[in-house]
Amino acid sequence: MRTNYLAVVIAAVAYWLLGALWYGLLFNKQWMALEHMTIEQTKGMNPTIPYIIALLLELLVAYSIAQLCIWRNADTLGRGTSVGVLMWIGFVGPIAFMNYMFEMRPWHLFAINEFYPLFGLALMGAIIGAWPKRTA
Repeated sequence: MRTNYLAVVIAAVAYWLLGALWYGLLFNKQWMALEHMTIEQTKGMNPTIPYIIALLLELLVAYSIAQLCIWRNADTLGRGTSVGVLMWIGFVGPIAFMNYMFEMRPWHLFAINEFYPLFGLALMGAIIGAWPKRTA
């Protein structure tokens, strides 16, 4: 199996759009309150650069998931999803939780900030795993 770059790009864009939904619609007010952020502060920020960098980093993450899916022969929606979830359970979640614990940050903030990558990694894995495969 070879890397399907179209699947990588689609998975990265899907994660990027999930971020807009997650922080823009679903948890905007709770997140801003927990981060002690005001609307006035956000109006003074130019979001273009962070959005571009976020998309580039999500491409890197999607490419990494694609490589793990190839190595694990995760060639179905379920197997791809499990690769994404395992990445969160084994790496993202525990590392982030240690930081939150020592920083004494609220559990609700952890849930908003860190369940986003859980859903995002699962979504990327699902897309990459389910996408038709390219053979050598």
